[in-house]
Amino acid sequence: MPHTPSQSVKDVAARKQHDRRDHLRQFTIAADNVNLKPHIHVVNVQAYPQATLTDEQKAIVNCDATALAELIREGVYTSIKVLTAFVTVAIRANDVTNCLTESCLKEAFERAKELDQHFKKTGQVVGPLHGVPVSIKDHIKVKGLDTSTGYIAWATKKEADSDALVVDILRKSGAIIYVKTQNPQTLLSLETNNNIFGRAVNPYNRQLTCGGSSGGEGALIACRGSVLGVGTDIGGSVRIPAAYCGLYGLKGSVARLPHSGLLGSHDGLDAIVGCVGPLAKSARDLELFCKVMLDAEPWLSEPPLLEMPWKADVAQGQGLPEKLTIAILYDDGVVAPHPPITQAVKKYEAELKKAGHEVVLWEPLDHEKGWELILKLYFLDGGAEYLEVLRAGGEPPVPQTKWILDQIQDPRPFTVDEIFRLNVEREAFRASALKHWNATRGPTGRPVDAILCPIAPTLAPPHDTTCWWAYSSHWNLLDLPAVVFPVGQYMASQFHLLPPFPHAPRNPIEKRIVGQWDPSAYDNAPIGLQLVGRRHNEERLLAILKAIENIVPSNVPGGWVKGVNGTDGHD
Repeated sequence: MPHTPSQSVKDVAARKQHDRRDHLRQFTIAADNVNLKPHIHVVNVQAYPQATLTDEQKAIVNCDATALAELIREGVYTSIKVLTAFVTVAIRANDVTNCLTESCLKEAFERAKELDQHFKKTGQVVGPLHGVPVSIKDHIKVKGLDTSTGYIAWATKKEADSDALVVDILRKSGAIIYVKTQNPQTLLSLETNNNIFGRAVNPYNRQLTCGGSSGGEGALIACRGSVLGVGTDIGGSVRIPAAYCGLYGLKGSVARLPHSGLLGSHDGLDAIVGCVGPLAKSARDLELFCKVMLDAEPWLSEPPLLEMPWKADVAQGQGLPEKLTIAILYDDGVVAPHPPITQAVKKYEAELKKAGHEVVLWEPLDHEKGWELILKLYFLDGGAEYLEVLRAGGEPPVPQTKWILDQIQDPRPFTVDEIFRLNVEREAFRASALKHWNATRGPTGRPVDAILCPIAPTLAPPHDTTCWWAYSSHWNLLDLPAVVFPVGQYMASQFHLLPPFPHAPRNPIEKRIVGQWDPSAYDNAPIGLQLVGRRHNEERLLAILKAIENIVPSNVPGGWVKGVNGTDGHD
């Protein structure tokens, strides 16, 4: 493979970027002023996309999806008015974060007009997301749009002839699909960079990554250019961008939410399976997304899905004990988190205890062994398909692609017998973890209700430095649902208040990550934590998160997300 992009690669990239600009120009922004665009050295650009909005438009884009749907249903806002505000911000967000790939603005405004006419005529909405704009990760199929998925070889050649099931359900619920967002080359990356559109960056600090592989979603929603986004997660790809961009993100268990109609390498891989999941600005929006999906009975269209309707009463807290038992994982036994993350976990431990809940320490269970196992499951073919698609496009691997491919210890494809043994090892690992969960109990003798832990060892790191996935990928291996939520924002001026690292580095990976800690480098980075629940217990997990946020209200960077009647989106 080439080490640098060839002219043909550059030509494909130029064409795709030209098409993106051309499609976005179909929408003329009122009072546009190119001089307002921040200088390249300005790192925090999160507020820039809202600079020319009216007060009403600012109110619209700072709603969460639940509030927005209700305000449209009450006739306060029209679908056209809502879409105009979000498209204005989305275009500006792309200017400063490079978060978008495709758009269908003409069709989106036509649909918004249809929805407004329906509402005016009938007084009724077509569904629970009537008029709500929803953004879609690039490799999820949207009929009529290209699905390049970060590959030069696929660019301009993968126009979708149908919608993914999740997109179909969204449309039928009244949602408006208007843009698709960046994902990295190969998708198997916790940063977002490819040779077609380049690197997507974090709006709170453009020297840091927005995460991956749903990084375009993270950057767009953080800028308020979308109110609800759809990503996918096979190792942290919904949760990492959510954490790095100050948002909420949910990875459910496999076979719970619709997953058909995606385009990517390793279609048919079932040794480790990814999940579709939402990125949002409030916890209740995660619940809204799940309810919309499961009320549509997707198991009637996608055979692998379990027939498990959404249990709204459980999500609202029915059956939840008054006194929770929460396990706290500070350190996965391989890499200690950076000081701002440890400080955040300590704060939550103290607040939970103060509120009368039981808190126990979670003993990490073989995270290094789990990482070695999931790597094998990712690369059953030794990475052959990834390399084949890269060669077909004549493109070099971007740095994070090279890093993950370099983790393959043996590039030889596994034999059928070896794959059988890996599947047995995976199930034994899961059984051991379940036993460990059941044995971890609080003072009352009940097993823990959930695990509170970091989502990564660092805040959003500088570009091309991600090198430890196990805080997120561990739960994919175990197929446990996990939700990320924002807890604050790091300010370099306050670094002197942080705790020190707990010990000297124990291994080369930890030494590398400890060496990355530079208090000034992470300025403005959001801080997120992760809550992990039992398998296929997504409703209970969100109910536990709600209980925790009643104790410690969320801290969404970029200003509070407004709910109905001025609430903060957590009622």
